[in-house]
Amino acid sequence: MAPMIGAGPRPANEHADAGGAPHVEIRHIQIADIVDCMARGVEDFRCAPLYGMFFGAFYAIGGLVIVWTAFALDYPYLAYPFIMGFALFAPFGAAGTYEISRRLERGDPLSWPAILGAVWSRTGMELAWLGLVCLFPLIIWLDLAVFVFLAFYGPEIPSFPQLFANVFTTAYGLAFLLVGNGLGAILALLAFSITVVASPLVADRKVDFVTAVSASVRAVWANPGPMLAWAIAIGVSLAIAFATLFVGLIVIFPVLGHATWRLYRRVVV
Repeated sequence: MAPMIGAGPRPANEHADAGGAPHVEIRHIQIADIVDCMARGVEDFRCAPLYGMFFGAFYAIGGLVIVWTAFALDYPYLAYPFIMGFALFAPFGAAGTYEISRRLERGDPLSWPAILGAVWSRTGMELAWLGLVCLFPLIIWLDLAVFVFLAFYGPEIPSFPQLFANVFTTAYGLAFLLVGNGLGAILALLAFSITVVASPLVADRKVDFVTAVSASVRAVWANPGPMLAWAIAIGVSLAIAFATLFVGLIVIFPVLGHATWRLYRRVVV
């Protein structure tokens, strides 16, 4: 049997310690588990593509609205930070895909009322609290993005073509990209650590968001290599989707959501 690590209180509908405190246990996993979870995510998407594409399209439209808003307000240099910040909320937008995978796993029928109703009835305010927790890294990230931009280019905002050319054709611009993306990666890893298990956990069990965040952090701590590989896979997948002007999110987003559910089931006892 795979070794397990205690990860905070167990949900109310699970076993409890003698004192009545809930407890969640974490399994150790390998890189091979990450690969298998991704394959199972693809299979879940193939079993219910229209449901998954609905959530993917919804998320893609949200990304397009954010980019349009940045350009409409004449802040093109904030478009990229907004997009990357928007990715922090992918685990919450994928709650519907967790429910789809959960029903496929149990052999339950799929329907829109069942999926949408179950997501809210089980997550409730706990998922909202998780979203609020992730709002802080987003705010910090946007503040840092503005600070880095001003540090490199000053208060005079160049036109978008000038900025684009400078960033990708000069050493100064590449340094700007390196610093900005380095800071963003640190915050992204923080957000990843507190949500990778927490989001599907609150969608599946009656746990509070503190318990869910604790379990997520402990899961990452117990499996640093595989979890880092999963974080990189998510980052690369989202980068490909963004490069397609969000069209790729229609498929990539639900596949990642289904795979995240499978990973949660593999990690959390």
